[in-house]
Amino acid sequence: METLGARTARPRSGYMIALGLAAGPVVALGFTRFAYALLLPSMRSELDWSYAAAGGLNTANALGYVIGAGSAAWWSRRLGAGRSFVWGMIISAVALLASGVSGDFTALSVLRFVGGLATAVTFVVGSALASRVHADGRQQRSAALVGVYMAGVGIGVVLSGVVVPVALTAWGASGWQAGWLLMGVLALLAVGPAAWAAKRVPPAASATAGQGASGLRRMAPTFAWYVLFGAGYVSYMTFVIALLREQGLGTWSTAGFFIVLGAASALATLLVWGRVIGRLHGGRAPASVSAVVLVGVLPVLLSDGTAAAIASAVVFGAGFMAGPTAVTVLARRMLPQHAWTFGIAWLTVAFSVGQAVGPLVAGILSDSDGGIAKGLWLSVILLAVSAAAALFQRERHPAAPATPSAVSAARPSRPTHVS
Repeated sequence: METLGARTARPRSGYMIALGLAAGPVVALGFTRFAYALLLPSMRSELDWSYAAAGGLNTANALGYVIGAGSAAWWSRRLGAGRSFVWGMIISAVALLASGVSGDFTALSVLRFVGGLATAVTFVVGSALASRVHADGRQQRSAALVGVYMAGVGIGVVLSGVVVPVALTAWGASGWQAGWLLMGVLALLAVGPAAWAAKRVPPAASATAGQGASGLRRMAPTFAWYVLFGAGYVSYMTFVIALLREQGLGTWSTAGFFIVLGAASALATLLVWGRVIGRLHGGRAPASVSAVVLVGVLPVLLSDGTAAAIASAVVFGAGFMAGPTAVTVLARRMLPQHAWTFGIAWLTVAFSVGQAVGPLVAGILSDSDGGIAKGLWLSVILLAVSAAAALFQRERHPAAPATPSAVSAARPSRPTHVS
């Protein structure tokens, strides 16, 4: 399902294509990854899990994500970007549906692993497709289109914030199973617009993925930032609902928190971060994202109640998906076009390593004296260190646009870059 159509999409059609591609992160992150936080209290209660076990289930998902991210460029070359993107969504939908029919920890762990692998392929390849919608021209417009794509995560969070509480209210103890099933159905419906959009992305320049390796070495500070950021933000996303339930918020109050968080993410990614990141250079954008997300974690740790929860949802929600936006835009600037999928894939591997370790360590801390709040303070520390690491990143650009003709004319073994 490689793409058809013009070399670069017209402005209006470009935004429609990016919006169609956004169905990918709706499923990949909004449903498969983040909705687990809403389902976790019910699953933990009925299935008698410890917090370490609950965090371990998310670690299984993150390990699958590591493998999926690492192999995404290979799948993209083998099947084509469009097919990889769409089939990743289909497999994710099946994993969501299957999660609703078993209470066995091992089976659920396998399904979380498979879901993580498939959604990583979808998210990484989709990020590269979104970068190609406007492959030439102004960086700010390209960043805005990537922002439209990333807004799908917030949309998915809002949808899961509505669907899961309805399931928990209507089906009681088995509501967590109904929640997985309903999200699986929605995921299948999302495949249609995603497939439509993938067909309309301009084709990529053809070259071997290894040609981007030299640029990746210069992005070492961004790799360090992404590991730390991934561990910090996902620890909060995994356990914040459980913390709010301990603080006395009910099912619909925590659902409101999740909906506000998702809405803040979608709006900020669409209206703010795409433009801001387009203007910031080097590591300033990632560092700013970490600072905002860190501030968003603090309200629920420093105070109880609905007001603190909403403040946290607004600030954290406004920042957390700006991380993938920032790293996608930075990879687009520092790597030749043919290496975008390769670069984004390996940066996402770094992100996934952090996401694999963070929930497990936070879960172990949450089982000790101090409870969930102790585990979430780990998020604050990791986010602070990640902001410092990002500031070491300096930005350097490819010497020339990586068009197909330029790639064929270039020497493949020694690509030229300028500072």
